[in-house]
Amino acid sequence: MNAVPYRHEELTPARFDELVEAHPGTVVPLEQTPQWAAFERDSGRKPLGIFAYFDDSLPGDGLVALAAYLHSTRRLRESMVVVNGPVFFVPRTPAAEARFLATVKAQFASDARVDPVFVRLQVEHPASALNPVPIATALEPGWYDREIVVDLTLDEKELLASFRPNARQSIRKATRAGVEIRTIDRSERLELFSTALYPIMAETAARDGFASFSSDYYRMLLASLDECTELLVAYHEGVPVSWLITTEYRGYSVYYFAASSAAARAVFAPYLLLWESFKMLKERGNHSCGLTGIVSETYPSLANVTTFKRNFSKNVVVLPTTFDVPLKRTQYALLSAALRVRRQGPGAVRKVVAAVAAVPGQLGRLGRLGRLARSKRQGDGSAG
Repeated sequence: MNAVPYRHEELTPARFDELVEAHPGTVVPLEQTPQWAAFERDSGRKPLGIFAYFDDSLPGDGLVALAAYLHSTRRLRESMVVVNGPVFFVPRTPAAEARFLATVKAQFASDARVDPVFVRLQVEHPASALNPVPIATALEPGWYDREIVVDLTLDEKELLASFRPNARQSIRKATRAGVEIRTIDRSERLELFSTALYPIMAETAARDGFASFSSDYYRMLLASLDECTELLVAYHEGVPVSWLITTEYRGYSVYYFAASSAAARAVFAPYLLLWESFKMLKERGNHSCGLTGIVSETYPSLANVTTFKRNFSKNVVVLPTTFDVPLKRTQYALLSAALRVRRQGPGAVRKVVAAVAAVPGQLGRLGRLGRLARSKRQGDGSAG
């Protein structure tokens, strides 16, 4: 099947607002907005633009989907990345998604500003026979594909009653222990984050075995998205012990980042902190709060945060999985092989040679793979 591309249009912020406001029933993730693009730009990354895709045979404005693209130019892997998107405004059927993918392929084949090897985005129907382009497992982890979403339209008593008994007991324990929750004023939160809160993130990362962002990243998030974020802090005996950052956009909120010290856990502060954040977000008119990723087959590493999040809702939302759409198949195969060498060691080079030796014009690229393998043997850490 040759899917007919949709008409696409690069959006100004005003045009984006016009289209989104005409579709109030669709949740648009903050990562797909001009506000997030500004944050990415402030952080040194390269947003290319936000594009809308139209089917002019549909009634009304004909809006099918929108996608915000980041232009990544890491070595050997120029790509376009859609974070937590695209967003569909019509049923995301295999046929509709196939037309969208055909459009993306044609769009970036003719955009003189970029020359991507692949596009990374969420795909709901990767096995569909209608897909006009190949779909590959993402070379690096993408957006999570399972999350807990809390219904904030319940009244406070109903909301609290919907939690697991363990969460309700922990909230009471934190209250009895004297934990105090404060929403930090915008004029104070950057300095507080640097001096008192980032060390809690460093402790959390070391304890749970993950690599956090730098302090500057979180500070930039709070500064660039100051109208879309809140910073809440749990204090015990006057000392910050736990914190979280929430985001809000058009009635949908997200428990975005959080950290807690050992002292916070001892007095159950994270439970009271999240409960107070739900009440704050509800008062501000949000109808839901996403708790971000939980464990799935694609992301087993999220198991360590899943138990805590499941205390607050049984509502598990399934999201499309992140895939790569190779636009230059030979280069993508070489890139995939190079990353496999990096992860598996020099023994993988023989497989790479066998896979690409018969491809005209590509053998010269194997020099870098050989250097990568040698650096593995020498253990100098310079390959990448």
